[in-house]
Amino acid sequence: MEPIFLVVIIFYMLSTIGYLIYLFLQKDYLQKTGFYLLAAGFLCHTVEMGYRFVQSGHFPVSNLHETLSLAGWTLAGVFLLFQDRYRLKILGIYAAPLITIVMVIAARLPNVPSKTHTILNSFWLIVHVVAIFIGEASLALACGAGLLYLLQENAIKSKQRGFFFKRLPSLELLDNTGYACIVTGFAMLTFGLITGLIYAKSVWGRFWSWDPKEVWSGITWILYAVLLHQRLTVGWRGRRAAIMAIIGFAVILFTFLGVNFFLKGHHGEFTRM
Repeated sequence: MEPIFLVVIIFYMLSTIGYLIYLFLQKDYLQKTGFYLLAAGFLCHTVEMGYRFVQSGHFPVSNLHETLSLAGWTLAGVFLLFQDRYRLKILGIYAAPLITIVMVIAARLPNVPSKTHTILNSFWLIVHVVAIFIGEASLALACGAGLLYLLQENAIKSKQRGFFFKRLPSLELLDNTGYACIVTGFAMLTFGLITGLIYAKSVWGRFWSWDPKEVWSGITWILYAVLLHQRLTVGWRGRRAAIMAIIGFAVILFTFLGVNFFLKGHHGEFTRM
């Protein structure tokens, strides 16, 4: 493991510790500490990924180690942006541990240099991958907001001012933040799919080839399209929206990892290296 990669993980771990202590003690300086530690980890992570890009000469998604590292980096960046916009301090207790877990798993995977693929330098591929990862990171945060919503709703319904009731924000704030994450994620997912079609046409000569990754990406897009449509037309909010956000993220995880391991297709030929 490269020293800078270890530094990145340490920053994310310290951020996780800061947020978890904040959950129990509810001291604002602990939340700020967790936020700044995560920001420091993100900056170091950015330097590490830039160095990897220059060193390898191609976009760093040639194996699962690099792909997970990119996922962790994107999730950290998107979280920092949403935190600055919506001030949902408690969301860090979900985001920081998730980022840390992704990075620890990435660190344990072999980062074997693979034969350079010229298509990894394609402009459309880079735009496609970045858009998809930003979209999925936003939807991962929507899942976190959904989980927190269900915890707070349960605390309210139990009529006991227990542990989570005192520490979680209002249901309205959680629902609105989750909705904003879904809108952002869906927009980026849509843009990513469009650029993916353009990239597929330039490389394989056709827009759509019924590759398993393409099929499951389409299923994911339809799921979130239905969620947004139902929210706008029949008022799917609150508990139902939270559950759908969690289910949607589970589908994303299968599309991101499960398809590559269990189903054959040209999308998995790089990440399995």
